[in-house]
Amino acid sequence: MKSFKFIILGAGPSGLGFAHTLRDHGENSFLVLEKEPIAGGLCRSAEVDGAPLDIGGGHFLDVKRQEVLSLLFRYLPKSEWNEFKRISTINIRGKEIDYPLEANLWQLPIGDQVEFLESIAQAGCVCKEPMPEAFEDWIIWKFGERIAREYMLPYNRKIWSIDLNQLGTYWLSKLPDVSFRDTLRSCLESRAHGSLPAHGTFLYPKKHGYGEVWKRMGDALGDKLLTSTPVTSIEVRDRIINGRYKAETIITTIPWKVWPDFADFPGEVMREVSKLYHISIDVDYHRETLATQAHWVYEPNENFSYHRILCRYNFLAGARGYWNETNARRSGRMGIWHHRNEHAYPLNTREKPEAMAKILQWSKERSIIGIGRWGTWEHMNSDVAVSRAVFAAKKFVEG
Repeated sequence: MKSFKFIILGAGPSGLGFAHTLRDHGENSFLVLEKEPIAGGLCRSAEVDGAPLDIGGGHFLDVKRQEVLSLLFRYLPKSEWNEFKRISTINIRGKEIDYPLEANLWQLPIGDQVEFLESIAQAGCVCKEPMPEAFEDWIIWKFGERIAREYMLPYNRKIWSIDLNQLGTYWLSKLPDVSFRDTLRSCLESRAHGSLPAHGTFLYPKKHGYGEVWKRMGDALGDKLLTSTPVTSIEVRDRIINGRYKAETIITTIPWKVWPDFADFPGEVMREVSKLYHISIDVDYHRETLATQAHWVYEPNENFSYHRILCRYNFLAGARGYWNETNARRSGRMGIWHHRNEHAYPLNTREKPEAMAKILQWSKERSIIGIGRWGTWEHMNSDVAVSRAVFAAKKFVEG
C-alpha cells in the first residue's frame, strides 16, 4: 500500500492543473491516475490523414487568463502557438453568416433583415417581460421568435437531443445579451455591434494538435502520473484506490456517473447521481476541403445529423479536411476516421444544481473533492478548468 496526501483521478486539464500547482508549491505527495495511454482527457489529439485532429472535438486556448497561459507556456512555449481572430459562422437561409447571428444580420438580404429585426424588437427581454424558467420559452424570450425557430432551438435540439424543457436556464449567462439597438445599428452600418463571443481571440499550436500541451504536461510529471491505469475500486471510507493507493484527499475529475461501478454509494447519494445526465459526441473526419474561411461552422438545419464542423486547414498549416461533431443519438454518415466521446458534455438539467450540491457535500465530508467539467458536472472550457484547478490546489497548499 502506497500512501499519498493527494490522489488525483484523471489527467485532463483539471487534473494536470491541480497536480502542477501542488508541485509548484513544494507539495510532492501526490499521484495522478489516468485510464488512457496519454494525458489530456477530452483535449487529446491524434494523427489523422497526415495532421493532428482533436478527438474530443474543437478545443482552442482562450487568451484571457494570464495565469493559465503562464502555466501552459512552460510546456508549450508561446512561440509554438499561432494566434487567431475567431471566424465562426452559421449556415442559415442558404447563406454562411458570421457568428453571432444577431450582430451580423446585415449579411442577409434586406427583406430577411427586416423579418429578424421585427422579431427581435418583439423579444421578451427587449420588451422587459419577466424571464421564463422553461428553456424553450427562455430562448424565444431572449432572441425573439425568428432567431429561436430558425437557429437556436433547432441547434439545441441537435446538440442535446432531449426534450429541451428538461434543461434549466441557470447556465445561459454566457450567451450575449440581444440588443435591438445594437442589432439595428449593425444592419444600418453593415458591421457587427454588441457583445463579442467567447474565444474572440484564441491560440492553437503551430505544428501540433491541441492535445500536445497536455501531453507535455503529463510527461513532465514523470512517475507522479500513471497512465493506462483505470480506477477499478475505491474504498470510500478509507480512500483506498485499486487496493494499492491510499489518499488523505481524493481529487476527482472523472464523471460521478461511473463512480457506482467501483465504489459503494449509499442510497441517498445514488438517488442524486441518478439525476445527472450527459451526452456522447461522435467526431468524424472527412478529407474534403470546404469553401469557407471559418475555423468552425454551426449547422442548425435538422436535416443534417451533425451540429458543428471544424475546418482544420484554416487553423493548422499544411492540414486538409474537416471533422464534424454529432450527438451520438443522431449519428449519421461516418467519416474515414471515427471516434466516440462517451462523456462529452454534462447536461444542465433542472435537477442538476440541487443534486450536485448534495453529492459534493457528501463527498467533501469524506475528503473527496470534485473539480473540472465532470467533478462539478459543469460545462467549462479548458482554460476555465485549469484556472479553477489552480485556485483549488492553492487553497489546499496555502491552508
